[in-house]
Amino acid sequence: QVRLVESGGGLVQAGGSLGLSCAASGSIVRIDTMGWYRQAPGAQRDLVATVTRGGNTNYADSVKGRFTISRDNAKNTVYLQMNSLKPEDTAVYSCNADHFEPWRRASTTYWGQGTQVTVSS
Repeated sequence: QVRLVESGGGLVQAGGSLGLSCAASGSIVRIDTMGWYRQAPGAQRDLVATVTRGGNTNYADSVKGRFTISRDNAKNTVYLQMNSLKPEDTAVYSCNADHFEPWRRASTTYWGQGTQVTVSS
């Protein structure tokens, strides 16, 4: 079992910056892709960014150039640096992690509980 705990959300004015982190703990064998998703009120959960174990990144078009995802494999932690924040970035941000489980020869995706990010205009 793997547990993900996010931190770093809060309230910020438009144009400001926030950093999120998500630490995985538990009986970890190997974590492959980690990612950040967000869900605004009344909307579906959308991809923000992902990063592979090797460091390859992928971003939603809406955050390219403003957000940066990174990870520390030794700490099983993924980060999201958010700059030039806009009111439309307001959402609950959740991290996830693909945990490879060799006894199943497959991965299980685990999710954090989410952290609120509010950007005021």
